[in-house]
Amino acid sequence: LTETPVRTAEDLEQLMQQASKARAVAATKSNEHSSRSHSVFTLTVTGMHKASGERRRGLLNLVDLAGSERLRASHAQGQQLRETQAINKSLSSLGDVIFALASGAKHVPFRNSKLTHLLQGSLGGNCKTLMIVNLAPTSPAESLCSLRFGHKVNACDIGTARQRRA
Repeated sequence: LTETPVRTAEDLEQLMQQASKARAVAATKSNEHSSRSHSVFTLTVTGMHKASGERRRGLLNLVDLAGSERLRASHAQGQQLRETQAINKSLSSLGDVIFALASGAKHVPFRNSKLTHLLQGSLGGNCKTLMIVNLAPTSPAESLCSLRFGHKVNACDIGTARQRRA
């Protein structure tokens, strides 16, 4: 996890290129360009109202989740097998967290994966969450699985965002 101050559009472009190079992608039987990890981009903006001196802080997480894969279909072995298992576990953990929040559970299992632990502050009632589901026309079974997950998430109400002061 790296935090880098960005002051210009050029700084941001350079940072995005660096992140793109670090992203692991490999071919599987299911997907020619399969992401082997999730990608999380967090933008933190802090501002101050000049007249009142009031400070505000906003946080935007852009998360590109690696898609779940069925081991039978992907025929992953070795390192790719371990990556697939880790991806599927973290996606399952994300679903568990979202459903625990929606049901008002006393315990929300944020620490069950690095992904949910990292996103903990952005999944509770003091935020807004939007999920975009990307479908692959070449993989109807995986697309259906993604749509089912998206439907379950869409049915969850995780509360109303409240104003936060910096």
